[in-house]
Amino acid sequence: MSSRPRAWRLGMLGCRVCGLVVSAPLQTGGRSLCPRCRAELQPPFSGGLGRVWALWIAALIFYVPANLLPVMDIRALGEVEHAATILGGVAELWRDDSYGMALVVFVASVLIPGVKYLALAFLLLTVRHANGWARRARARLYRWLEAVGYWSMLDVLVVGLLVSLVQFQALGEIQPRAGILFFGMSVVLTMLATQSFDARLIWDEGGGEDAA
Repeated sequence: MSSRPRAWRLGMLGCRVCGLVVSAPLQTGGRSLCPRCRAELQPPFSGGLGRVWALWIAALIFYVPANLLPVMDIRALGEVEHAATILGGVAELWRDDSYGMALVVFVASVLIPGVKYLALAFLLLTVRHANGWARRARARLYRWLEAVGYWSMLDVLVVGLLVSLVQFQALGEIQPRAGILFFGMSVVLTMLATQSFDARLIWDEGGGEDAA
């Protein structure tokens, strides 16, 4: 029994922004725009899985020093009291009875990034090795990754809020350190990896082989 034809094999493309399927074959060096939302139509598997893996690995590399290096210096009377890492900052907030802030920082900077790394790696592996399994569930997982990406810089905003709050109340001074830079880079690379992943691979039979 032959497999059902795919839209891209019939010369049709689906818009990744609004979902409209149009008959618009791309020419070499040319561009085709969606007639509904004017977004650029992209052929499937254009970047391949290698690009997504490269961005994922780079994000993970940046995430290690983001957790090991201090993200801020806390100063009092002009002297550094201590340099706080992400987890150290969570513990400090918890000891100061700032449970809500501690929870926000932990979820935004530890829990969500860890889950995103695992989820994206899961999608990449299953596209290549188990492409016909649980497609709807994996498509929902990818949509969740896209939605979470909009909140990925929440931890950086929390650090900025802490700096403003402490300095406004004249309680001392907080200065950002290298750890926050590595964290921001890991967030940006994770977002790029998620956007580079072609969700149409989930529905394509043998898509992992085509994308290699």
